[in-house]
Amino acid sequence: MTGAETADRATARLAERLLGIRANREVIPPDPNHSVRWVEHSYPSPVARWNYHPEYEIHLIRKGNGKFIVGDHIGTFEAGHVALVGSGLPHDWVSDLEPGEVLENRDAVIQFDGKWVEQTATLVPEMAEVRPLLEQSQRGIEFLGRSAETAAAAIEAMGATTGLARLQHLFALFGILVRAPQEERRYLAEEWFRPQLDSQAAAVVDIVLEYVFSNHAGSVSMSEAAALVGMPEPTFSKYFKRATGQNFSDLVRKLRLAHARRLLERTDKAISDICYEVGFSNLSNFNRHFLSDAGETPRNYRQRLRG
Repeated sequence: MTGAETADRATARLAERLLGIRANREVIPPDPNHSVRWVEHSYPSPVARWNYHPEYEIHLIRKGNGKFIVGDHIGTFEAGHVALVGSGLPHDWVSDLEPGEVLENRDAVIQFDGKWVEQTATLVPEMAEVRPLLEQSQRGIEFLGRSAETAAAAIEAMGATTGLARLQHLFALFGILVRAPQEERRYLAEEWFRPQLDSQAAAVVDIVLEYVFSNHAGSVSMSEAAALVGMPEPTFSKYFKRATGQNFSDLVRKLRLAHARRLLERTDKAISDICYEVGFSNLSNFNRHFLSDAGETPRNYRQRLRG
């Protein structure tokens, strides 16, 4: 048995022990009474984890704040966050919680099969307006400003109704998203993002994300992450890159920079204090990475947002 095969078996055993289920893509159960699925999720929850599925997903965060990953994009969220995730695009929203804290019904989620849209468009030509939006959602789209506010209201209204009234709110939601101006859209994953997912990837990445998201401001190492999933470090490095489309070190850096942007936006903390708080070891290194990622220095970023 090769070292990689041994590591795969160890990973499978660890995933089953930690998650209590065999890791795989999320299976969305069909509902014979509805064309589109509308559900609520609390957090933490077995279904609130790094996952992917063929259905498209419209996701509303109702409460709390934290970090999210869609494809190879890492950002921060707060209540009112609305995103559209394309078919097969991996995603996860991880809330910042106090020990023992649970956010009841944190998410409202809409999931639908792309084939349903295509089939509906053959009978209702107006539905063809949705196709470009679904194509763009292969990168994931975060909606901002007024578009996010009106979309959130439509999502909530949809959940409070059934039958034709629910479809009415769904079509209204599609209209909001289709007509959202470009300045109220943020495209998330890179266009070239193509993960290589297998039956254990969801469990392995979920374990690693939990470790990184919980410790990113302190000491985070690839050797510890590899040990968590029972892999030799070189094997883990290659596996993680295939599964997520990015290196482990890139993920940690993106998470730290996302946290820094939030602190720059929402606090008056000194930039030097933010640098160390998010996990960078020196200010010049922080400024260099921030400039490369955001296209401007932390100081300019803060000044521009405050106008």
